[in-house]
Formats: sequence, structure tokens, C-alpha cells
Amino acid sequence: MRGVEIEAAIASMQVLQDIEDLLIRVCAPEAHVRVKTGACVDVGDWGAPVETCATYHADAASVARDLALSWVHLYDGDKTALTAGMSLELLRARIDAAPHGACVGIASDIDLVRQHMRVDWATAASRETRPTRADAARRGARTAIDGDAELTRETVLKALDTPPPVLLDALEASAVPDDEWRSVELAAMETIAATKAGAPAYEADLTSRKHVRFIERHAPFHVRRLPSGGVVLATHPYRTLWPLWSDALFVLGLMS
Repeated sequence: MRGVEIEAAIASMQVLQDIEDLLIRVCAPEAHVRVKTGACVDVGDWGAPVETCATYHADAASVARDLALSWVHLYDGDKTALTAGMSLELLRARIDAAPHGACVGIASDIDLVRQHMRVDWATAASRETRPTRADAARRGARTAIDGDAELTRETVLKALDTPPPVLLDALEASAVPDDEWRSVELAAMETIAATKAGAPAYEADLTSRKHVRFIERHAPFHVRRLPSGGVVLATHPYRTLWPLWSDALFVLGLMS
């Protein structure tokens, strides 16, 4: 079947499958049990995990690490690649050390992530503003910009105190596709199956603004629990994981 929405859905499905497979191949094999967590980023460095398009955790019980690492990166300025292996207990102590009521701005879409990234790069390029620590992405907390969501210290601490099964259930409940996606999902799956069976194919320009906007607004979120005990959270690179986390935290009554 033809149509912008169906073509965009097919592209999204294929890319999302590739991202999940890549993270699992890199992180999950028994020869690499030392890999506790990983992420897939659309552009730039490994920043706040909730602003990436996919994360992996070797232990599903530590999925709240996404929030903890995000806080340490956004509030204290630490590079996530250097803090990713910290224990949840140590990360919690870092967050607890922030003053009551402290908050950070979360980029709710990929365009805002890119804006923040450009600011960080420009800041790091100037002698007057570059980080004073080798393990820092910037000096202290990141400045919020218009369009950012708000994440408070108290919300992160409450999420860390939430039983992992409850948090995972909330994430799964929040990963339900929207009506627009469900309206084309079956047709997209049937088209993929028909093509594999030898049906005629055609070329489509998946870079058109209509295709991109559909994916940006409607690409689904996946919460994939692995037989190894790990978990992958993922969406298309045109989106971030924050809407998934935001909905889950709201469902649990943790958004302050």
C-alpha cells in the first residue's frame, strides 16, 4: 500500500529494530557482561539518557539509572560516558546533595537537544567559559531554553525509591502507541510482509517533511525486557525517550 504515513511507519519500524538489535549485540552477550548500560544518540556526545533515542540496562532493576545519570549530567555537568558505571547508591547521593527544589531543563524533542548541544560546544570552545574539569561537559547546570520540560531533584529521588517492577510497569503502560500510529500500523506490517513475499516494490523519498513530521510525532516507544534480565527502552532517532519517562512518572504521581 502507498501513502506517506504507511511509508513513514515502515521506515520507523525498520530503524527501531536496527537500533534495538545493535544495542543488544553490543551490550548483552555474555562476553560483555561488564557493560552495565549503553545508549544510542542521534547527534553529538552521550548526554542525558532521557534525551537519547534508546538505552540499554544489563539489569532491568536499574532502569532508573536513566534519570539519575541525566540529573548528574544536566545539573553537575559531568560527562555521562564517565559516570555511566557509577552505582545507583553513589548516583543517589550526588542527587541528594543538590538543594531542595533544584531542577533541570529537559529537552523534550530532538531539535531542542541539538540546540543545547550547540550551546555546550560553543561554551567549551571559549577559554572564558570552557569546563574547568576534564570530566565535565560544562560548568555546572545547563541553562534551560524555551520548550524545555522541568525535572526536579525530588522527582528523581522518588523514582529511585520506587520499586523497579512498578517503574517498569509504568514505562510499559506509557509505551502504548497513539491513535495515528495504530491507524497505519497493520497496513505497514502487511506491506512489509507482502514485499518480502515478492510483491512489487517502489522507491519513496522518506526524507520529505511529511514523512519526518509523522515519525517525530507518532513513532512508538518500546520497552523490551530481555531474557537475560536486562531491558531496552527505544524509539526512533527523530524522538527522545523523555515523553515516555514523563508519562510514566506522571502515572506514578512522581512529577512535582
